Amino acid sequence: MKMLAAAIAALLVAAPAEARELRVCADPNNLPFSNAREEGFENRIVRIVAEEIGAEVKYVWWAQRRGNVRETLNEGLCDLIPGVASSLEMLGTTRPYYRSAYVALSRSAHPVASFDDPRLAAMRIGVQLIGDDGSNSPPAHALSRRGMVANLKGYTVYGDYEDAAPQAAIVDAVAKGEVDLAFVWGPTAGYFARRAPQNLSIRPVQPLIDGPTLPMMFDISMGLRREDRELKREVEAALAKRAAEIRAILVDYGVPLLDRD
Repeated sequence: MKMLAAAIAALLVAAPAEARELRVCADPNNLPFSNAREEGFENRIVRIVAEEIGAEVKYVWWAQRRGNVRETLNEGLCDLIPGVASSLEMLGTTRPYYRSAYVALSRSAHPVASFDDPRLAAMRIGVQLIGDDGSNSPPAHALSRRGMVANLKGYTVYGDYEDAAPQAAIVDAVAKGEVDLAFVWGPTAGYFARRAPQNLSIRPVQPLIDGPTLPMMFDISMGLRREDRELKREVEAALAKRAAEIRAILVDYGVPLLDRD
């Protein structure tokens, strides 16, 4: 009997503990943020977080379209969505791990960055459209209320999903001269501008807050279910501990970073 008990105990000791999983919902074709080959900067940051909390990443690939939070995180398909706006109310968010802004992207050595620059009136201007219904981005709103609707050409943030880099179209349009300049979300502009065949100028838009209710800069967090307080604590601790390494990744991908107060 003692020998049997000893044998069972030995087996239990030898059996490997079940690896902890961190289930992450991410877009499989959304560079520079993520893709199925895990080449995006969010993929790299998630890897750091998982390492710190002692987990293995298991991706749930899901196109980041309207309703994806409701259909994935809230349905229990995953535990974490990287790269969400800190102000997003439909989920819980960690403390921000970076802040970026919309930027003015152009070929000019003397770029326009202000929405109030009089030169804009004679320019073809690219803007991003957000959502399947073509909702306007903050710069599109800022320019529209200045009477420049006729100057604008829209590029959806979803792009052509058959392409390897759907969000690149607006940056390509600047490089090819289809538009004179474009107002683009900073991480997208910074990443694809580095891959353009010519040098492109990137400047944060001015003003960064257009009027009392139209911000052009946003804090970015990891998104979780509100009730997952312990996981939130762990993820925040990981982001804080590895903050310098995470910042280096963002810089490596060309993300324009703004200091957080």
